[in-house]
Amino acid sequence: MAISTTISTTISATRRWLLATVLTAAVLSGCAQAPPPTTGTATSGAAFPVTVQAGNGPVTIKARPTRIVSLSPTATEMLYAMSAGSQVTAVDDQSDFPTNAPRTKLSGFKPNAEGVAGYKPDLVLIQNDANGLLAALTRLKITVLVLPSATTLTSAYAQMTALGTATGHQQQAAQAVAAEKSKIATAVASTQGRGKGLKVYYEVDPTYYSATSKTFVGDIYRQFGMIDIADAAKGTAPDYPQLSAEFVVRSAPDLIVLADTKCCGQSAATVGKRPAFADVPAVRTGSVVAVDDDIASRWGPRAADLTAAVAAAIVHRKA
Repeated sequence: MAISTTISTTISATRRWLLATVLTAAVLSGCAQAPPPTTGTATSGAAFPVTVQAGNGPVTIKARPTRIVSLSPTATEMLYAMSAGSQVTAVDDQSDFPTNAPRTKLSGFKPNAEGVAGYKPDLVLIQNDANGLLAALTRLKITVLVLPSATTLTSAYAQMTALGTATGHQQQAAQAVAAEKSKIATAVASTQGRGKGLKVYYEVDPTYYSATSKTFVGDIYRQFGMIDIADAAKGTAPDYPQLSAEFVVRSAPDLIVLADTKCCGQSAATVGKRPAFADVPAVRTGSVVAVDDDIASRWGPRAADLTAAVAAAIVHRKA
């Protein structure tokens, strides 16, 4: 069976940024774990300094930060979830949630140290050390926390805890983590085990980039006992492999999760029109779920929304 892997679509600049971030995370997978438990007992109004363990090692924060610059959309969401938004001075051009975050033209993909320093930050949050930003800001005596892509829900929770300590919101961070855990547990329980053994294909973009169970989103599928078809793939980016149409059809996924709806206009209808996809179990049973691209790519508080969407797809799946 010959299937064309070429899909006529234009991937937006936002999607290219995400794919570049994904592939960078894959290359750096050996150091992409979220920070382990922190030291210090910071809460709102608590005494500083505190020390947190981040992707760039132990970082000591001398005083409660009041001019935070976030170049990570996930970190931005975490800050606002723990009521630290009033301490945020600027966020990058991809930090579109919440809508009241002070969005700027700063880039997390191609950051400019002078541009960041212009906001006079006392704490800068970055996902990875692009463009030598860490060294440049360190020379300017600006405190930086590297908060890399989480690989599990547990590591995402640990990252939020670390950020809570760093900002003086440890109690609020703990509450945000507890709320997320509760929502995810509720979503998983709602399926009554019906996800166990189902095969899932997670689509990052229409050129068939996906994510294995060794990633944060793959960990969500593990909560349901699902089998990630990308685990059987091989590629230069093992945790985020680029599959092929043939591979997906041959794997016969029971559920397809589309994380390329906003960027690339993908939907159950467009997937169903792909050559040979009409016979894929997920398409045949109407089990193609479209999710918000951003929610599907960020390991912050809205991971619970992604989990709920997957749970709903499982519950409404036709046998």
